[in-house]
Amino acid sequence: MSVLTADLLSLFPALANLPAPLASEVERQLIPMRAPAGAVLFDAGVACQALPLVMQGSIRVSKRAENGREIRLYGVHPGELCIVTVSCLLGSSAYPATGIAESEVTALALPRPLFMRLTAEHAAFRDAVFGLFADRLTGLMTLVEEVAFHKLDQRLAAWLATRGPTILASHQDIAQELGSVREIVSRLLKQFEEQNLVSLGRERIEVLDPLGLKRLAAGN
Repeated sequence: MSVLTADLLSLFPALANLPAPLASEVERQLIPMRAPAGAVLFDAGVACQALPLVMQGSIRVSKRAENGREIRLYGVHPGELCIVTVSCLLGSSAYPATGIAESEVTALALPRPLFMRLTAEHAAFRDAVFGLFADRLTGLMTLVEEVAFHKLDQRLAAWLATRGPTILASHQDIAQELGSVREIVSRLLKQFEEQNLVSLGRERIEVLDPLGLKRLAAGN
């Protein structure tokens, strides 16, 4: 059965219209993979061997510090490429970050030699790869700006305001998203509750005053 299905080509149109020899290699070398939620798909310091083409599910890419703190860098969803993996493949370097399946992930793995050949020989694929760097770099620069220049209470308020009215997440999950620790996030959430901005439950937050959160996020 062909791996170059309509679903794959609709998610990754850069693989369409491949020259016959290259299409044949893709058919032969793409490796189906499936991972349950919570599985570590790659980890910092490990050699990078292949690029996952995500068909279903999502991957959380994050950076961990030696003290255990973690910050989410970005997510990889169906039809998207992982910039950390692409960078490692191009540079023959180890992963600098960790990728964890947020939900059950179904993907097709593109081995490094085939990835390099596609990048060299197929302009549409090469354009998609370098276009990814532009898009992701903008997002990562925004993240750096938020972490470096915005107070945590403002960042937390902005995070809550964009995800309400009901947020199903633990305080630890939110801390990882924001690159903080659970105790600080819990203390801020309690302050927000006392200000009637949110209502807290078990791994559940109800946003009561989104406008108030937005004003706080803006520093007002």
